[in-house]
Amino acid sequence: MSTGMRKSHKKQLMDTIKEGGVGFAFLVSALVSVAAVILISIFIFANGFSAIGKIGVADFLLGEKWKPAMGLFGIYPMIIGSIYVTLGAVVIGAPIGIMTAVYLAEYCPKKIYPLFSGLINLMAGIPSVLYGFFGLVVIVPLIRDNLNSQGMSLLAASILLGIMILPTIVAISQSSLKAVNPGYYEGSLALGATHERSIFAVKMKAAGSGIISAVILGVGRAIGETMAVIMVAGNQAIIPKSVLEGVRTMTGNIVIEMGYATDLHRQALLATAAVLFVFILLVNLAFSIFLRRSSQ
Repeated sequence: MSTGMRKSHKKQLMDTIKEGGVGFAFLVSALVSVAAVILISIFIFANGFSAIGKIGVADFLLGEKWKPAMGLFGIYPMIIGSIYVTLGAVVIGAPIGIMTAVYLAEYCPKKIYPLFSGLINLMAGIPSVLYGFFGLVVIVPLIRDNLNSQGMSLLAASILLGIMILPTIVAISQSSLKAVNPGYYEGSLALGATHERSIFAVKMKAAGSGIISAVILGVGRAIGETMAVIMVAGNQAIIPKSVLEGVRTMTGNIVIEMGYATDLHRQALLATAAVLFVFILLVNLAFSIFLRRSSQ
């Protein structure tokens, strides 16, 4: 075997080893990620189901009183509070986010696009506690002074979360719109449609799955947000009768009381986390089914 062939064979062997090593590293990373999710799930569900068994499924999920000192662990008000706050955030944030994405993708002048895009990206990096502080000193006083209420309420939490989910919705919706085949838009114009109709009736329809995915991620952000909601929601473990009343979410309930909870109280908080986990899974499953049917 000549020297050149030996070098070529050695190089091929080294490349094979490198590729195998990189593939193994990726495999290990994936296994670690999956293992972390499995371990967290086992820990939450093992402790949570144990508490639900002691309290009773009906008393825990449908009970309207959360008074750990009296042995009452009903999380129904927190479930309703989480749903209301999330729906309010989506109703406020989704239309604004989608319209902002349309503007950035189709209407924004190139000179100011970097400024707008940079500001949207900057919003994604702002810590939750700063959003909460903004809500506490701006949104809450506005509601209190103009709507004759205590200020800390379901409305304040919904507005704040609606602002917080904007970067996620804008970024993904904009990417989806830009990924649409330009031929759809050009074909629509060729058939006599206006610029606006070509965008809203053709491009947005083609990017529909991506836009819905953006809303799903926004819902996930809203459901899981804790610190900002605690600062503006009022944290009252009651079922709100109006948007101006205080509310407590499941995440807020866990954070507020986990520091001093013991025994069954602590297990009940872990059971709340398990319910929240299942709730998020059901939301993602529902959206996945909706996307599949829409694509069909």
